[in-house]
Amino acid sequence: MAANSDLRGIGAMALATAAFVTNDTLMKLAMADIPPLEVLVLRGFFATLWCVPTILLLGLGRHIPKTLNGWVLLRAGCEAVAVILFVTALARAPIGDITAIMQLSPLIVVAVAAAMLREPLGAGQALLIGLGFGGALMVAQPGYGGGAVLALAGFPAAVMAAGRDLLARKAPSATPALVVALATIVVVMLGALAASRAFETAVAPSAFHLLLTASAGLFLMFGQLFVFLAYRLARASVVAPFLYLATAWAALSGVIVFHDLPGPPALAGMALIAGAGLATMLRDSRRRAAAV
Repeated sequence: MAANSDLRGIGAMALATAAFVTNDTLMKLAMADIPPLEVLVLRGFFATLWCVPTILLLGLGRHIPKTLNGWVLLRAGCEAVAVILFVTALARAPIGDITAIMQLSPLIVVAVAAAMLREPLGAGQALLIGLGFGGALMVAQPGYGGGAVLALAGFPAAVMAAGRDLLARKAPSATPALVVALATIVVVMLGALAASRAFETAVAPSAFHLLLTASAGLFLMFGQLFVFLAYRLARASVVAPFLYLATAWAALSGVIVFHDLPGPPALAGMALIAGAGLATMLRDSRRRAAAV
Protein backbone atom coordinates (compact mmCIF):
# COMPACT_ATOMS: atom_id res chain seq x y z
CA MET A 1 0.00 0.00 0.00
CA ALA A 2 2.85 2.39 0.89
CA ALA A 3 4.53 1.65 -2.45
CA ASN A 4 1.34 2.49 -4.35
CA SER A 5 0.99 5.71 -2.37
CA ASP A 6 4.59 6.63 -3.19
CA LEU A 7 3.96 5.99 -6.89
CA ARG A 8 0.90 8.23 -6.82
CA GLY A 9 2.96 10.91 -5.09
CA ILE A 10 5.68 10.65 -7.74
CA GLY A 11 3.03 10.90 -10.45
CA ALA A 12 1.59 14.02 -8.81
CA MET A 13 5.05 15.60 -8.63
CA ALA A 14 5.68 14.79 -12.30
CA LEU A 15 2.40 16.52 -13.18
CA ALA A 16 3.31 19.46 -10.93
CA THR A 17 6.65 20.07 -12.64
CA ALA A 18 5.02 19.74 -16.07
CA ALA A 19 2.34 22.25 -15.04
CA PHE A 20 4.93 24.75 -13.77
CA VAL A 21 6.97 24.51 -16.98
CA THR A 22 3.80 24.86 -19.07
CA ASN A 23 3.05 28.02 -17.10
CA ASP A 24 6.55 29.34 -17.84
CA THR A 25 6.21 28.43 -21.52
CA LEU A 26 2.91 30.29 -21.89
CA MET A 27 4.36 33.32 -20.12
CA LYS A 28 7.42 33.34 -22.37
CA LEU A 29 5.14 33.26 -25.42
CA ALA A 30 3.17 36.23 -24.08
CA MET A 31 6.40 38.11 -23.34
CA ALA A 32 7.21 38.19 -27.04
CA ASP A 33 4.83 41.17 -27.27
CA ILE A 34 4.09 42.24 -23.67
CA PRO A 35 6.64 43.47 -21.07
CA PRO A 36 7.58 40.65 -18.67
CA LEU A 37 6.38 42.28 -15.45
CA GLU A 38 3.04 43.17 -17.04
CA VAL A 39 2.69 39.52 -18.05
CA LEU A 40 3.41 38.56 -14.44
CA VAL A 41 0.65 40.89 -13.23
CA LEU A 42 -1.86 39.42 -15.68
CA ARG A 43 -0.84 35.89 -14.73
CA GLY A 44 -1.25 36.72 -11.04
CA PHE A 45 -4.72 38.18 -11.60
CA PHE A 46 -5.93 35.07 -13.39
CA ALA A 47 -4.15 32.71 -10.98
CA THR A 48 -6.00 34.37 -8.09
CA LEU A 49 -9.30 33.89 -9.91
CA TRP A 50 -8.48 30.18 -10.33
CA CYS A 51 -7.00 29.63 -6.86
CA VAL A 52 -9.65 31.14 -4.59
CA PRO A 53 -12.57 28.99 -5.87
CA THR A 54 -10.33 25.90 -5.69
CA ILE A 55 -9.52 26.61 -2.04
CA LEU A 56 -13.22 27.06 -1.28
CA LEU A 57 -14.19 23.87 -3.15
CA LEU A 58 -11.61 21.92 -1.14
CA GLY A 59 -13.14 23.22 2.09
CA LEU A 60 -10.05 25.24 3.01
CA GLY A 61 -11.73 28.64 3.09
CA ARG A 62 -11.40 28.93 6.87
CA HIS A 63 -7.61 28.97 6.42
CA ILE A 64 -7.53 32.01 4.09
CA PRO A 65 -6.86 34.48 6.97
CA LYS A 66 -3.57 32.58 7.52
CA THR A 67 -2.29 34.28 4.36
CA LEU A 68 -1.65 37.30 6.64
CA ASN A 69 0.75 35.38 8.90
CA GLY A 70 4.06 37.27 9.07
CA TRP A 71 6.22 34.29 8.11
CA VAL A 72 3.91 33.40 5.22
CA LEU A 73 4.11 36.97 3.92
CA LEU A 74 7.89 37.13 4.34
CA ARG A 75 8.22 33.88 2.44
CA ALA A 76 5.95 35.31 -0.26
CA GLY A 77 8.16 38.41 -0.43
CA CYS A 78 11.22 36.27 -1.16
CA GLU A 79 9.22 34.43 -3.79
CA ALA A 80 8.16 37.75 -5.34
CA VAL A 81 11.77 38.86 -5.79
CA ALA A 82 12.76 35.42 -7.12
CA VAL A 83 9.87 35.33 -9.61
CA ILE A 84 10.48 38.88 -10.86
CA LEU A 85 14.16 38.07 -11.46
CA PHE A 86 13.24 34.72 -13.03
CA VAL A 87 10.68 36.28 -15.39
CA THR A 88 13.12 39.04 -16.37
CA ALA A 89 15.64 36.35 -17.35
CA LEU A 90 12.97 34.13 -18.93
CA ALA A 91 12.02 36.92 -21.34
CA ARG A 92 15.55 36.94 -22.79
CA ALA A 93 17.05 33.51 -22.11
CA PRO A 94 16.31 29.91 -23.15
CA ILE A 95 13.70 28.38 -20.84
CA GLY A 96 15.78 25.25 -20.29
CA ASP A 97 18.84 27.22 -19.19
CA ILE A 98 17.12 29.51 -16.70
CA THR A 99 15.07 26.63 -15.26
CA ALA A 100 18.24 24.60 -14.74
CA ILE A 101 19.93 27.45 -12.88
CA MET A 102 16.88 27.85 -10.64
CA GLN A 103 17.42 24.23 -9.55
CA LEU A 104 20.44 25.48 -7.59
CA SER A 105 18.14 26.57 -4.77
CA PRO A 106 18.31 23.28 -2.74
CA LEU A 107 22.11 23.49 -2.84
CA ILE A 108 21.99 27.12 -1.70
CA VAL A 109 19.66 26.12 1.15
CA VAL A 110 22.30 23.64 2.38
CA ALA A 111 25.09 26.23 2.09
CA VAL A 112 23.10 28.95 3.91
CA ALA A 113 21.95 26.54 6.61
CA ALA A 114 25.59 25.64 7.24
CA ALA A 115 26.81 29.25 7.27
CA MET A 116 23.98 30.93 9.19
CA LEU A 117 22.10 28.21 11.04
CA ARG A 118 25.22 26.26 12.05
CA GLU A 119 23.99 23.04 10.50
CA PRO A 120 26.87 20.62 9.80
CA LEU A 121 28.38 20.68 6.32
CA GLY A 122 30.55 17.73 5.39
CA ALA A 123 33.20 17.56 2.70
CA GLY A 124 30.84 15.56 0.48
CA GLN A 125 28.12 18.21 0.71
CA ALA A 126 30.61 20.98 0.01
CA LEU A 127 31.80 19.09 -3.07
CA LEU A 128 28.21 18.69 -4.31
CA ILE A 129 27.55 22.42 -3.86
CA GLY A 130 30.70 23.22 -5.81
CA LEU A 131 29.69 20.84 -8.60
CA GLY A 132 26.23 22.41 -8.75
CA PHE A 133 27.62 25.91 -9.10
CA GLY A 134 30.13 24.71 -11.67
CA GLY A 135 27.24 23.23 -13.64
CA ALA A 136 25.38 26.55 -13.43
CA LEU A 137 28.38 28.36 -14.90
CA MET A 138 28.46 25.84 -17.73
CA VAL A 139 24.77 26.55 -18.45
CA ALA A 140 25.03 30.32 -18.15
CA GLN A 141 28.41 30.68 -19.90
CA PRO A 142 28.85 34.30 -18.71
CA GLY A 143 30.16 36.58 -21.42
CA TYR A 144 28.59 34.61 -24.28
CA GLY A 145 25.37 36.06 -25.71
CA GLY A 146 22.31 35.55 -23.51
CA GLY A 147 24.46 34.02 -20.78
CA ALA A 148 25.02 37.46 -19.27
CA VAL A 149 21.31 37.72 -18.50
CA LEU A 150 21.38 34.33 -16.82
CA ALA A 151 24.42 35.26 -14.77
CA LEU A 152 22.81 38.50 -13.60
CA ALA A 153 19.24 37.30 -13.00
CA GLY A 154 19.31 33.50 -12.73
CA PHE A 155 21.72 33.26 -9.80
CA PRO A 156 20.03 35.91 -7.57
CA ALA A 157 16.66 34.33 -8.39
CA ALA A 158 17.95 30.97 -7.15
CA VAL A 159 19.28 32.65 -3.98
CA MET A 160 15.90 34.25 -3.26
CA ALA A 161 14.17 30.90 -3.95
CA ALA A 162 16.47 29.35 -1.37
CA GLY A 163 15.44 32.07 1.10
CA ARG A 164 11.82 31.20 0.38
CA ASP A 165 12.50 27.54 1.14
CA LEU A 166 14.30 28.35 4.39
CA LEU A 167 11.42 30.57 5.51
CA ALA A 168 8.98 27.75 4.75
CA ARG A 169 10.24 26.14 7.97
CA LYS A 170 8.86 29.12 9.91
CA ALA A 171 5.38 29.14 8.36
CA PRO A 172 2.70 27.49 10.58
CA SER A 173 2.59 23.79 9.75
CA ALA A 174 -1.22 23.77 9.84
CA THR A 175 -1.44 26.22 6.91
CA PRO A 176 -2.51 24.34 3.75
CA ALA A 177 -0.09 24.58 0.83
CA LEU A 178 -2.73 26.09 -1.46
CA VAL A 179 -3.37 28.88 1.05
CA VAL A 180 0.36 29.61 1.18
CA ALA A 181 0.31 29.55 -2.64
CA LEU A 182 -2.53 32.10 -2.69
CA ALA A 183 -0.55 34.46 -0.45
CA THR A 184 2.45 34.04 -2.73
CA ILE A 185 0.44 34.64 -5.91
CA VAL A 186 -1.06 37.86 -4.55
CA VAL A 187 2.23 39.22 -3.17
CA VAL A 188 4.04 38.39 -6.44
CA MET A 189 1.28 40.11 -8.43
CA LEU A 190 1.40 43.26 -6.29
CA GLY A 191 5.21 43.37 -6.40
CA ALA A 192 5.19 42.93 -10.16
CA LEU A 193 2.55 45.66 -10.49
CA ALA A 194 4.71 48.13 -8.56
CA ALA A 195 7.84 47.23 -10.53
CA SER A 196 5.99 47.31 -13.86
CA ARG A 197 4.64 50.82 -13.21
CA ALA A 198 8.12 51.98 -12.24
CA PHE A 199 10.16 50.42 -15.03
CA GLU A 200 7.90 49.40 -17.94
CA THR A 201 5.66 51.06 -20.49
CA ALA A 202 2.31 49.28 -20.43
CA VAL A 203 1.14 47.53 -23.59
CA ALA A 204 -2.55 46.79 -24.16
CA PRO A 205 -2.90 42.98 -24.24
CA SER A 206 -4.84 41.34 -27.03
CA ALA A 207 -7.38 38.57 -26.54
CA PHE A 208 -4.61 36.09 -27.40
CA HIS A 209 -2.34 37.49 -24.68
CA LEU A 210 -5.17 37.30 -22.16
CA LEU A 211 -5.75 33.67 -23.17
CA LEU A 212 -2.05 32.90 -22.71
CA THR A 213 -1.85 34.53 -19.27
CA ALA A 214 -5.18 33.05 -18.11
CA SER A 215 -3.94 29.61 -19.13
CA ALA A 216 -0.59 30.27 -17.40
CA GLY A 217 -2.47 31.17 -14.22
CA LEU A 218 -4.48 27.95 -14.46
CA PHE A 219 -1.36 25.80 -14.88
CA LEU A 220 0.33 27.65 -12.01
CA MET A 221 -2.60 26.76 -9.78
CA PHE A 222 -2.54 23.15 -11.02
CA GLY A 223 1.18 22.99 -10.24
CA GLN A 224 0.59 24.16 -6.69
CA LEU A 225 -2.29 21.70 -6.30
CA PHE A 226 -0.27 18.73 -7.56
CA VAL A 227 2.66 19.62 -5.29
CA PHE A 228 0.19 19.73 -2.41
CA LEU A 229 -1.12 16.28 -3.38
CA ALA A 230 2.37 14.84 -3.93
CA TYR A 231 3.44 15.59 -0.37
CA ARG A 232 0.11 14.32 0.95
CA LEU A 233 0.32 11.02 -0.95
CA ALA A 234 3.97 10.14 -0.40
CA ARG A 235 6.95 10.79 1.83
CA ALA A 236 8.85 14.01 1.16
CA SER A 237 12.09 12.06 0.72
CA VAL A 238 10.46 10.08 -2.09
CA VAL A 239 8.83 12.88 -4.09
CA ALA A 240 11.20 15.83 -3.54
CA PRO A 241 13.92 14.55 -5.93
CA PHE A 242 11.37 14.47 -8.75
CA LEU A 243 11.26 18.29 -8.67
CA TYR A 244 14.27 17.97 -10.98
CA LEU A 245 11.95 16.74 -13.73
CA ALA A 246 11.33 20.47 -14.30
CA THR A 247 14.75 20.73 -15.95
CA ALA A 248 13.86 17.98 -18.43
CA TRP A 249 10.41 19.45 -19.16
CA ALA A 250 11.94 22.91 -19.67
CA ALA A 251 14.61 21.61 -22.03
CA LEU A 252 11.90 19.79 -23.99
CA SER A 253 9.79 22.96 -24.13
CA GLY A 254 12.79 24.94 -25.33
CA VAL A 255 13.39 22.53 -28.21
CA ILE A 256 9.75 22.01 -29.28
CA VAL A 257 8.25 25.47 -28.70
CA PHE A 258 11.18 27.88 -28.99
CA HIS A 259 13.65 25.83 -31.08
CA ASP A 260 16.41 26.42 -28.51
CA LEU A 261 18.73 23.43 -28.64
CA PRO A 262 21.15 23.44 -25.66
CA GLY A 263 24.78 22.98 -26.59
CA PRO A 264 26.97 20.24 -25.07
CA PRO A 265 28.32 22.50 -22.25
CA ALA A 266 24.77 23.53 -21.26
CA LEU A 267 23.54 19.93 -21.30
CA ALA A 268 26.49 18.81 -19.19
CA GLY A 269 25.85 21.69 -16.79
CA MET A 270 22.18 20.75 -16.45
CA ALA A 271 23.22 17.17 -15.65
CA LEU A 272 25.70 18.39 -13.02
CA ILE A 273 23.11 20.62 -11.32
CA ALA A 274 20.48 17.88 -11.30
CA GLY A 275 22.94 15.24 -10.11
CA ALA A 276 24.31 17.42 -7.32
CA GLY A 277 20.82 18.42 -6.20
CA LEU A 278 19.53 14.85 -6.20
CA ALA A 279 22.55 13.61 -4.27
CA THR A 280 22.09 16.40 -1.71
CA MET A 281 18.44 15.47 -1.21
CA LEU A 282 19.27 11.78 -0.83
CA ARG A 283 22.01 12.54 1.72
CA ASP A 284 19.59 14.75 3.66
CA SER A 285 16.84 12.10 3.70
CA ARG A 286 19.29 9.44 4.92
CA ARG A 287 20.56 11.76 7.63
CA ARG A 288 17.01 12.45 8.82
CA ALA A 289 16.15 8.73 8.76
CA ALA A 290 19.25 7.92 10.84
CA ALA A 291 18.32 10.59 13.37
CA VAL A 292 14.86 9.05 14.00
